Amino acid sequence: MKNFAFTPTRLVLSLLLAGVVGGGGATFINTRHALANTPAITASADASASNAGPTVVAPDFSQIARQHGAAVVNISVIGSLKAEGDDAANVAKSRGMPGIDPNDPFFEFFKRFGGGGGEAPQGMPTRGQGSGFIVSADGLILTNAHVVRGASDVTVKLTDRREFKAKVLGSDARTDVAVLKIDAKNLPVVPLGSAKDLNVGEWVLAIGSPFGFENSVTAGVVSAKGRSLPEDSLVPFIQTDVAVNPGNSGGPLFNTRGQVVGINSQIYSQTGGYQGLSFAIPVETALRVKDQIVATGKASHARLGVMVQEVNQTLAESFKLDKPEGALVSNVEPDGPADKAGLKVGDVIRSLDGKAIVASGDLPALIGQALPGEKVTLDIWRQGSAKEVVAQLGDAAQKQAKAVDEAGAGDKSKLGLALRPLEPQESRQAGVSGGLLIQDARGPAALAGVQSGDVLVAVNGTPVNSVEQVRALLAKSERSMALLIQRDGSTIFVPVRIG
Repeated sequence: MKNFAFTPTRLVLSLLLAGVVGGGGATFINTRHALANTPAITASADASASNAGPTVVAPDFSQIARQHGAAVVNISVIGSLKAEGDDAANVAKSRGMPGIDPNDPFFEFFKRFGGGGGEAPQGMPTRGQGSGFIVSADGLILTNAHVVRGASDVTVKLTDRREFKAKVLGSDARTDVAVLKIDAKNLPVVPLGSAKDLNVGEWVLAIGSPFGFENSVTAGVVSAKGRSLPEDSLVPFIQTDVAVNPGNSGGPLFNTRGQVVGINSQIYSQTGGYQGLSFAIPVETALRVKDQIVATGKASHARLGVMVQEVNQTLAESFKLDKPEGALVSNVEPDGPADKAGLKVGDVIRSLDGKAIVASGDLPALIGQALPGEKVTLDIWRQGSAKEVVAQLGDAAQKQAKAVDEAGAGDKSKLGLALRPLEPQESRQAGVSGGLLIQDARGPAALAGVQSGDVLVAVNGTPVNSVEQVRALLAKSERSMALLIQRDGSTIFVPVRIG
């Protein structure tokens, strides 16, 4: 699947959970929220009076807010410092809030209200807030996975001020969708629509709890569809210019017919606050994950086993393509589904089951909509001619990291790391020749400050390239280990107590 390089000093990809650590006064920053109270979209009655075409005015969203606002809930979570950091609730990321000058007024604002808990002691209980919406009258709620990740206590508050303890039925980090259940009946529910029916330029409405301000309504238009974002390539995001901020995470995105078409999830920003680029998970993706979680407690995703890159004009000319479209295969996983189907490096995948692949990000989004075991037909371009390949998709879970929990050391505590070797492209992006990607950090490693996404370069001064090496070094360690970690382009030693 395609891997993305991300430069935190230029852009901050912010998951929109509002976290609060401790108290302190509020610093308010003026932001403009334009919500028109004009009649529904209409065309001018006197089209002949002007050659400018029909006049379009903003819709009146008050009826949608009045009818369906009660089905939008506020979610409060209590967890550990690690949960907060993983959520990226520290809007500019807890890793030092890259890209924000400490003298910038946004710095203090987001440190307090974005959950910037970098100065808090490890293990300190933290609180966060997000949004969600009710999809069944008996208490089934959809939200973002990052809203409830690592939470030990989840409380759902309704607009009538009733509060319920919620159970997390399951969450899926790959699509950032989670399903909650509260013990209640006859609850208001949102009507569900289709993101496929959305048009670019169409008006949409968000309801949520930005910075804890419950049931806040903001509006905008659909800016684009099918966006592929760094680290979230399985989701064909809806891009909008709706004002969403920390705390809007998990809230619904409505169309003008009052139907939910997406779940507000992420923003692109240089400051950590809204800057006109917000992204929502299509409701079809969320519902597919919800159905799997309700049935089995987890979600399954398909895997093709390739890494791809964009086809630009120069590459198109080199491969004798008529236009710069498709997904260029840059790596094929040995013995993976693509390898078994006969795909090769240099192939250009142009469609999947008849669905055109224009940008390389279209491929993982389409694969993400399939299930393990399904067969797909790929139209490819190889050495100047078109071919057709049939591949049976694998299970993405089969390529999960190996857990370094058992070291054969008897009563030794677990290290709590889940590691996997770096892909060639990931090594190039990280600028390292070896090391292991940390896919999850728990227990002693998490308490020491190790985070998922870090690259483990060395243990006790010994470079590591395999899980077996780490296990062997752990077996020889008595009380602590010194982990050399690369994070955001910098390397640091992290001491981990294991005894």
